[in-house]
Amino acid sequence: MAEVELVFKVLKEAGRPLKSKEIAEIAGIDKKEVDKAIKVLKKEGKIISPKRCYYAPAE
Repeated sequence: MAEVELVFKVLKEAGRPLKSKEIAEIAGIDKKEVDKAIKVLKKEGKIISPKRCYYAPAE
């Protein structure tokens, strides 16, 4: 699933927590796809949500 990898890459390169809308704009993909990817990444434990609606890589 390419969207999942792309969302994770954007989050890693951003250097700060991002909202899903920001991720969608940077990655150039639909926000719905970003939301699906976030759900997968959270389940895998690759990302965290430091505050409501913001996402960052789990380090």
